[in-house]
Amino acid sequence: MDITERELSAPWEGVLAAPLHGSKVGVLVLAGSSGRIEHERARLLARHGVTALAIRWFGGPGQPSGICEVPLETFTTAVDLLRNGGAQRIAVLGVSKGAEAALLTAVYDPRVDAVVALSPTSRVWCNVGPGHDGAQHPYRSSWTWRGRPLPFVPMDDSWTPGEPVTGPVAIRGWYERSEQTFAQLLPPAEIPVDRTGADLLLVAGADDAMWPSLPYAEQLAGRRRSAGAAVRLISHPDAGHRPRLPGESPALPSPRFHYGGTPEADALLGRTAWPHILNALGAETPPRPTD
Repeated sequence: MDITERELSAPWEGVLAAPLHGSKVGVLVLAGSSGRIEHERARLLARHGVTALAIRWFGGPGQPSGICEVPLETFTTAVDLLRNGGAQRIAVLGVSKGAEAALLTAVYDPRVDAVVALSPTSRVWCNVGPGHDGAQHPYRSSWTWRGRPLPFVPMDDSWTPGEPVTGPVAIRGWYERSEQTFAQLLPPAEIPVDRTGADLLLVAGADDAMWPSLPYAEQLAGRRRSAGAAVRLISHPDAGHRPRLPGESPALPSPRFHYGGTPEADALLGRTAWPHILNALGAETPPRPTD
């Protein structure tokens, strides 16, 4: 499918990719803590009939340099743009910290009709990097709503990876230790997905080495089911933190972090989830070949 693509510079940096014939479906595409604009993912979605808006939501002009007290209004403003462009169905697709943002946006903005959360968390975590003041500590919430920080779980800085590590580090244990240390802070920090009417699709790998996204996804699914709301969870035992969708380039290895999984398992999880993602978004699927 032929698409158009437009670079945006205000109110945030981003790219708007859309099919030439237009679309009544708009999806906001959010990266994780890399801070990048997901150009490739936006183009992929546009080729399947949706208007895809990928934005830089921290680290850009006028934004905190880290994921520190990022206003959720950053994302509701993006919903405004999609709605004003004619989208009648709004979805948010995010990975990792972007999935955290996607889930929270659906909780606070009733215009969101669907969320696709890749490698999600079930609770609000503290900042990753500095805020506007340039300080990383003391820990603060990753998010604010209407100027007020959301309750969050801080990190236990006494954690170490154990054996001396000379290469990329797996930090899943840091999150698990922090949950134990700050157990009393978990309940107010839980993301109340039972309060959104949006359709919810969760995608997680059991071998995620960044944080335990599959247990988190199971917690989110349980919260939804206890409220009588629908949810779908797609998982793979050997996939890690970075599922790859069909047509996307393989993820590059990181010199800092071990993400878990294998390229083959991450791609398989993406392929398995892909038709469910298209269905959740309300995207077009290509016709099946005939004999």
